[in-house]
Amino acid sequence: MTDPYRITEAPAAAPKRPGSLLRPLLWLAFFVTTAANVTLSTATDNHWISSAFGLVAALCAVVLIVHHRRNRARS
Repeated sequence: MTDPYRITEAPAAAPKRPGSLLRPLLWLAFFVTTAANVTLSTATDNHWISSAFGLVAALCAVVLIVHHRRNRARS
């Protein structure tokens, strides 16, 4: 008699989607540019540089939102 509770085969691994490295890189860029924006806007008088970091952080946030909306599971 066979044991119905024994797993004999490992389930097949899900294939990696293209662009699966994009989301972690965007999160990293978002956190780094946000930290640079906060640091530079409080530490220096040159607001052009901190504004540039803020713009990049905002762009990362927008791309993360768009990426999430396009790749979410359809229920």
